[in-house]
This record gives sequence, structure tokens and C-alpha cells, in this order.
Amino acid sequence: MDHQQLSDQIEIQQLCARYMMLSARKDNDHWREVFTEDGVYNAFGTPYGLEHFPMLLKSAPNGQYIGNPPVVDFDGDRATGVQHYVFIDQTSHEMRLAWYEDQYVRTDDGWRIRVRSTTFMRRSGGFDHGNAHDPARFVAGQEIQ
Repeated sequence: MDHQQLSDQIEIQQLCARYMMLSARKDNDHWREVFTEDGVYNAFGTPYGLEHFPMLLKSAPNGQYIGNPPVVDFDGDRATGVQHYVFIDQTSHEMRLAWYEDQYVRTDDGWRIRVRSTTFMRRSGGFDHGNAHDPARFVAGQEIQ
């Protein structure tokens, strides 16, 4: 790995760590430091743009993300990566096992996530992208009627 590849790898690792920190802290003010302007997060079988992030974070349970550094494959100013993680619910300490599949792009401001998709690892041994639902109906994990 040459100096530029090493630098790019470290920058993407920091990018992914920042994503997990912003998610855990429910910080809606800094997503443009992580995603491209047209960035997309795929969850529950649905693509969401940056304008949906406040609603997604509000509906998600509080908790902590613990992830490994992503495995990244570079192709010039584009890259793909996979990052496995554990989410631990703050109140119940229940865990969710999953991974992100990413597409990264080098921008004038550094590497950014263009697309991030979640795949959950189920107790049954299966894998899926979550149950399709409208997160706007949920606040802190509780469905509102």
C-alpha cells in the first residue's frame, strides 16, 4: 500500500467512525461532513436522502454503535467498502448485528459516503435489510398511532 492509499484508507475509516458517532449522538447538524449532497442511506428496503435523516434518527432507539474498520476497495476517486458493526440499545442492552455496504466518492472536501446500505444478521441465520415500514410512525422505538 503506497502513502496515498494508506492516507485514503485512514480517511475512510474516520469517515465511517464519524457516521457511527453522529448516529449514536443523534446529531443532525453534520451529515454533510459524512455524505455527498446526493447521498442515500438504504434501510428497511427504502432509500432515504439527507432530508430524511432527522426523522430517521428521531425514530431510532438510543444506543451505541461499535464497528470494525471498513474493508475498502479503491478505484481511483471511487471506492466500495463493507463495515460490520454491533448496535447496543441503551435501555435494554439488546444487540443488533449488521453490516454496511458503502460506496464512497472523493470530493473537494475529502472522501464522503455516496450510498450506505444496512444488512442485518438474524438469529435464524438469515440476512435481510429490515422490515419495510415508515420510520416517521416511530419515535424512540415506539409506534405512534
